[in-house]
Formats: sequence, structure tokens, C-alpha cells
Amino acid sequence: MKYDHIHISQRPLRTPRAAAIAGILFAMMQITSNVIFLVSIPADSYYQTDWLEEQARNITFALGLVPFAGIAFLWFMGVLRDRLGHLEDQFFSTLFFGSGLLYLAMTFATAAIAGGLITVYAVDSDLLSNSDFYMFGRATIYKFNSVFAIRMAGMFTIVLGTIWFRTQLMPRWMALFTFFSALTLLIGISFYPWITLLFPIWVLITSICVLVLNYRYNQEQDGVTLEK
Repeated sequence: MKYDHIHISQRPLRTPRAAAIAGILFAMMQITSNVIFLVSIPADSYYQTDWLEEQARNITFALGLVPFAGIAFLWFMGVLRDRLGHLEDQFFSTLFFGSGLLYLAMTFATAAIAGGLITVYAVDSDLLSNSDFYMFGRATIYKFNSVFAIRMAGMFTIVLGTIWFRTQLMPRWMALFTFFSALTLLIGISFYPWITLLFPIWVLITSICVLVLNYRYNQEQDGVTLEK
């Protein structure tokens, strides 16, 4: 009886079968928040602050989703790494982790700055409107989100596309779609802001694909067990 705690503590950790659902949750929350941002924040908002008052409630709701989307994205990264298993390579893993965490950090930074602008405007709207801080904050939000974060997302996808193409852990069409998404994120964001929606859509498709593959694998394992 005294050895029970030793036996329990030595049980290996296993990835939950439903962990891939985290990617779907991330995609839903990130798409929702991105759409709200794109619709609520006007393109010429560098010189006007009226939108801060008119869209404060919608933007605050969207900002509230960002931390939970980030948590779900970390789970999603864990699912992808678990799928690599013994095929994991140190070089590609470094690029995978680095680009994913940088994307997440910049997304959080963008949300924090946007939340700061709304808070300051609520306290003293005239102070924010008549200072250079607003224009600096607005420009920083744009640069973080549309230049740096989304290109880190492109790097994240192109690394995974390369891994999947070489290891064949995912279907060939998924690897090709990943390469297409990566190039679009790296280049297309300069021409069309709505390109930001492509990354969570890619995560959604990837998560569904992983769930389907895991289901098929479990069915095959159950079949082998029954034969034995």
C-alpha cells in the first residue's frame, strides 16, 4: 500500500485525444476577434478617435477573446508536436517553436496596446485625441499585427508544410495548402488586410484533419486489439 503513490507518479503523460479541439477553439475565437477589429476600426483611424467611443464595447469583447485564443493556440502547438513524435528534428522544432511563440507574443502585444488606448480614452478622451500618443499607438498596433505577427504566422506554416511534406505525417494536399497559406500570409497581407483571417482558417482545417486522422488511427488500433 505504501508504494501506491510511487506507482501513480510514474505513470507516463499522454496527450488527451480531444486536444486537437483546441485548434478549433482558437480558430473560432481568433476569427471572431479579427472580424470585429477589421469591421470596427476604420482604415483612416490614424487621424480620428470617434471609433474608440462608438466601437468600445465590441472591441473590448474582441480583446477579451485574445488571451483564451492564445491558450488554445499553445495547446494546438502541443498537439502538432505530439504528432511529430520521434520524427521531431531540432532544427525544424526551433523554427516551429520560435515562430509560433513570436506570433502569440505579438498578438498579445497588439491587444494590450489596443486595450490601453480604449482605457485612456475612457478616462480622458480629449487628452488622448490631442496627443501624439494615439497616433503612435495606432501605428504600432498596425505594424505589430499586419507586418510582424502575421509574417511570423507565415513562417510557422511554412515550417510545418516542410515537415509534413518530408515526413508525410499529413496528407499531401494539406502540405500543399499549408505552403499556399504561408506564401499568402507572407506576401498578401501588404495588399489586403482581411488576409489575417487565413491563419485561423488554416488552423481550423489542420485541427479537423488531425482529429480525422486520430479517429482513423484509433479505429485501426481497436480493430487490431479485437483480432488479437
